[in-house]
Order: sequence, then C-alpha cells, then structure tokens
Amino acid sequence: MKSQFFHKHPKTLLNKGTGFLAGYSHSLNPYAGCSFGCSYCYVRQMPVSLFRGEEWGTWVDIKRGAADLLRKELARAKQKGKVTIFMSSSTDPYQPIEYQEGVTRSLLEVMVEDPPDFLLVQTRSPLVQRDIDLFLPFKDRVRVSMTIETDREEIRKQFTPGAPPIPGRLKALQHLADAGVPTQAAIAPVLPSSKAFPAKLAGVVRRVCVDDYFMGDGSGGKRTRNLGVDSLYERLGLEEWYHPAAWRIVYDRLKEVFSDDQVYVSQEGFVP
Repeated sequence: MKSQFFHKHPKTLLNKGTGFLAGYSHSLNPYAGCSFGCSYCYVRQMPVSLFRGEEWGTWVDIKRGAADLLRKELARAKQKGKVTIFMSSSTDPYQPIEYQEGVTRSLLEVMVEDPPDFLLVQTRSPLVQRDIDLFLPFKDRVRVSMTIETDREEIRKQFTPGAPPIPGRLKALQHLADAGVPTQAAIAPVLPSSKAFPAKLAGVVRRVCVDDYFMGDGSGGKRTRNLGVDSLYERLGLEEWYHPAAWRIVYDRLKEVFSDDQVYVSQEGFVP
C-alpha cells in the first residue's frame, strides 16, 4: 500500500492527555496518518481518519516547523506544572517517512534541550534505535515501548503486512537495552503467539505490557469491532484469540518467565 505525503503547518503539537492517556499531561504526534496501516488500528475509527475520507495507511501529513512550535509549547506547558508526554497516540513516530524527514528526531532534540518530566516513545519500528544518542540524556525519564504483538511472522503478515518484521523489532530492543535506554515490549494488541514467546522476550527486555482490543482501543472494543477484525480471526480459524479473556493466555505464559513487577496490563503499563 503506497502512501501519499502532504506538508502541513500545525498550529499546535501538544495535546492534553485524556482517556487512556489520562496519566500523561500531553500527547505528541510528529505526523498525522501512518504508512504502516495496521488492520486493527483503532485510529481508523477516530476523527483524524474518519473525516479524512481516505483509507488509513494511504496518507501521511508531515508537520512542518514542528521543532520550533514544540520549543514554544513545551516552555509554556512547563510553566504550568509537570509535563509528561506520550509520543505517539495516533501515529507511529518512526514510520518510513521519518528516514527522510526527521521530524521525530527534531522534536527529541528540542526535548533534550528542555526535558519534560517523562517521555514515553511508542513505536513498532526498528528506526527508533537511530536516536539512542538522544534518549541517553533523559536517563530514567524516558521509556521506549516497542510493539511486539506476536512472535509469529506468519501472523504478523496477516494482521499488519505493512509493519516491520518482528525479528528486526527484537534486535532494536536489544540494541536499545544494551545502550542503557529504558525499554519495554508492548504486546498490544495481543495476537496469536507461540508458547515460546515469553522466553524470547525475556532474553531482550525486563518489562512487558499486555493489552488487547477490549481494554486498549478506548471504547471497550467497539472501535475494533467496527473494523471487522473478527472476520480475519474467523478466516484464520483463530476465533479463540478474539475474546475479552484471550490476553490471559499470554499473561499466564509471561508470568512463568517474568516476575510480578515486570508484567503490566493495559493502561498501567503505559503510565509514567
């Protein structure tokens, strides 16, 4: 699926943290739209996508002047109190166009100069390891959360064919951890995986968060249901994995490998 790219000049970058992100003072999206176009992405059902009138995954807005705008907004926000930032809530900050545009890197450079109290970086792209030099100055005030929904590439190809392969994500997490950057694996949403999945993660990270459509799409699973994702599970004969209790399969397996203080569920795994 090819994406079209548009240059926009936003009037604001920092948005108030609400709903699932109520633990954060702000969310920050370097782009609008996302080339990865994951089949189950809840953003497909949000105004940023619905009002666009174009299929999610086929367009990306590149935010021009983002660094200068963030510099001003961040300074103002810090005058009002504690600033905690979730990057990103409705796009991937390290989608392919970031290789050329570097919007996300420019925002990190601003935040290194004037650090927020905490920054969570949510991505599924190995490109995130490019910015290790900018994460290190944050010390323990940053966490890179890498989406790894499954360890089965054949499943990843069915649900997120446009997203980076799982082995590349695991290698990136290892690279980040080896460099001393705080990390976590986000099994979000839970997709069908093997019994060996927890052991594979244990060799790379010491913190894991489990989430699913029903807890994590911001509508009790309604947005995901509207996307018809259940029909994909049916076609693949994996109906038992599309269920409000399916996350327990992975959670119980994780608890055999990780300690209690290393495994988090849904919202608690993403808070500062």
